[in-house]
Amino acid sequence: MTVDEKILLTLFQVIKERKGADPESSYTARLYAKGVNKIAQKLGEEAVETAIAAVAEGNDRLVRESADLLYHLMVLWAAKGIEPDAVWEELERRFGTSGVAVKEARKKSEAK
Repeated sequence: MTVDEKILLTLFQVIKERKGADPESSYTARLYAKGVNKIAQKLGEEAVETAIAAVAEGNDRLVRESADLLYHLMVLWAAKGIEPDAVWEELERRFGTSGVAVKEARKKSEAK
């Protein structure tokens, strides 16, 4: 496992541990206290900021916004009880499959 992979898993563990922390001393605990809707809203804001950074700002800003986006995504996963392994397994399941095929299968599944 590389340092890159380890930092994501380490960050996720810290995020999970902050569920019981004091919202006055932990931003993560404050997000949990506000609930899933607020966490999802914050994730959306970070996604927009990341997209804007990609087209209108420098790479340094894009890197910072990407880190914020990943952090808020992991807070949402933890709040919903989703472990990173579930996401990694889904990505692995899709590996080698055309993105077009994945989208078509999703459309058929949602139409049912």
